[in-house]
Amino acid sequence: MPGGRLTQQERQQIASGLADGLAYAEIARGLERPTSTITREVMRNGGPTGYRADLAHRATEQRAHRRRQAAPRDRRAPDQAYGRDPEEVRAYEETFTTLLMAQGLPKMMARVLTSLYITDEGSLTASELAQRLGVSPASVSKAIAFLESQDLVRRQRDEGRRERYVVDNELWYQAMIAAARSNVQLAETARQGVAVLGPGSPAAGRLENIARFVDFIGESITRAAEQARDVLYTKAEPAPDGPEEPGAGR
Repeated sequence: MPGGRLTQQERQQIASGLADGLAYAEIARGLERPTSTITREVMRNGGPTGYRADLAHRATEQRAHRRRQAAPRDRRAPDQAYGRDPEEVRAYEETFTTLLMAQGLPKMMARVLTSLYITDEGSLTASELAQRLGVSPASVSKAIAFLESQDLVRRQRDEGRRERYVVDNELWYQAMIAAARSNVQLAETARQGVAVLGPGSPAAGRLENIARFVDFIGESITRAAEQARDVLYTKAEPAPDGPEEPGAGR
């Protein structure tokens, strides 16, 4: 499996594959690349309908140039703990962001959420997010407002009375419960159609089966979330020699 950045020729093959309606996995096999590499490449360069090989290649070169010009020490410093490789962390951050975008989050919201997920503290201030992502505070504020509306982040004040944006374990639990509640609403709506379309009709039978299926899924999610809630609070065991903290040995 070849390593390194995608070449312009590979990007042209990606564009051809998309035009032929191939799945990311098929394109990846043809290039002997991980599927995640193809997914990330397409999603960050216009998506499956807007991908252009020449524009994608030029954008990648420009990003690489900006990274070389912008002293990256401040952004890399937090990633040096626990023996982390900054380049691997950056690549993982892009992969996670791409996944969230594929699941429906706008790009800036996905970038903010990923940044919060991969910090050890699970929280950042608006200025820290703006500096980390290289965007304006207004962009961060807009993203946070959206993520809050989806119950994906929450706000809290630290000892210095600064406002911090937080992702914590309880949010995952609440998200699962909210998903279960949305299933209940879907089941109720489906059953309303049974009466409208006439009990015993094929359409009504289809909706009743959907309602029963969704009821079962919703109950299963709620039960599983309750049973597994403690898992969210399991603490990671330290490495045998203890974690490598920033600045250790200085």
